[in-house]
Amino acid sequence: MAIRNILKEGEPTLTAHCRTVEQFNERLHILLDDMYETMIKADGVGLAAPQVGIRRRIVVIDVGDGKIEMINPVFTLREGEQETIEGCLSFPGQYALTKRPKHVKVHAQDRTGKPFDLEASDFLATACCHEIDHLDGILFQSHAIRMLTAEELAKMR
Repeated sequence: MAIRNILKEGEPTLTAHCRTVEQFNERLHILLDDMYETMIKADGVGLAAPQVGIRRRIVVIDVGDGKIEMINPVFTLREGEQETIEGCLSFPGQYALTKRPKHVKVHAQDRTGKPFDLEASDFLATACCHEIDHLDGILFQSHAIRMLTAEELAKMR
């Protein structure tokens, strides 16, 4: 496994639409392992392939309940509403109060191509929305009610 470089604000790949994964092979497995290791080292809870320069529909998430890998994820349900604080590994130091669905269902494939469904609420729902948005070139700031100031962040910590 290897730590990959996380692209930062201004990189065109971050706003590009990603292509469907069609080959489920060792290359994909290495990428998934590298993405997870990169996310953990960066102290994140999610990472999408375009954040490491790969324009494919691949996401890894771990909000503390174990690793989730989603290939070609598609929402089948988005319901409710919640306000939450979001940041992004590609935008260090930037945080926003955002509005996201409270509950989601996602249909995806695992690293072998086997389809599965994931149901998520609260923080995991936000993480799913955030990372899957990356696959369509949508950044968290587009969901911002407002960006948070350094003073507000300091008070929250």
